[in-house]
Amino acid sequence: MSSPSTNALYTDLSGYYDLMCAEINYQAQSDHVRRLHQIFGNKGQNHLDLACGTGPHVRHFLDFGYQSSGLDINQPMLLQAKERCPEAQFTLKDMCRFSVEQPLDLITCFLYSIHYSDGIEKLKECINSVYNALNTKGVFCFNVVDKNKIENNSLVRHTAEYDNSHFVFSSGWYYAGSGEKQSLKLNIEKTTQDETQLWQDEHPMVALSFHELEKLLQPYFEVHIFEHDYEKIMLWDNVSGNAIFTCVKI
Repeated sequence: MSSPSTNALYTDLSGYYDLMCAEINYQAQSDHVRRLHQIFGNKGQNHLDLACGTGPHVRHFLDFGYQSSGLDINQPMLLQAKERCPEAQFTLKDMCRFSVEQPLDLITCFLYSIHYSDGIEKLKECINSVYNALNTKGVFCFNVVDKNKIENNSLVRHTAEYDNSHFVFSSGWYYAGSGEKQSLKLNIEKTTQDETQLWQDEHPMVALSFHELEKLLQPYFEVHIFEHDYEKIMLWDNVSGNAIFTCVKI
């Protein structure tokens, strides 16, 4: 049995979000960005995580000693984030249009969520909001995929058992080859006894090359591009299609 495709997938399945991301090493990602911040940052520890979801990265930054907070457009996610991080502040807001009361030293956006800026103009708004929210020498760190390197037939897949049900999660990028839009295709299959439910969704996202992104960032930031490897810090090899952008406010 299948439910209809809906853009409210994450709202409907917010209770399964952590299960869907169970294989993500949040600690390694958080620690890697902390190391980058130590190298490039201003030594301050006011942190905001954009598109924070249920708050796993915020939890790690709190444990590192940061004054960490989160922002997301999904209220059910934020309720779970608050349970995980009761000492943190969470804000229901679009990351393309936000402001802060106190300037920040580090802004992060993990899990390719920067692409949720649907279109180049929205991405520009996000970059401007980040710039205005950061202290001088503040750092904006995020991971991103180059539209020209996307393999449309490539999927990431994993399974999980939860609450007497078997889950199969798969996701992959799709880019038509032109324009500023790509999509994230997501499939979730849940089997309980002999009944199977299938959710299929496609999220519109901004598409751009690393070169195009660097041009957008350079008026605001000193831009450093690193390999998408959370175990070591290496400059991007100009070949791979995934990278970690570390941007220091000028």
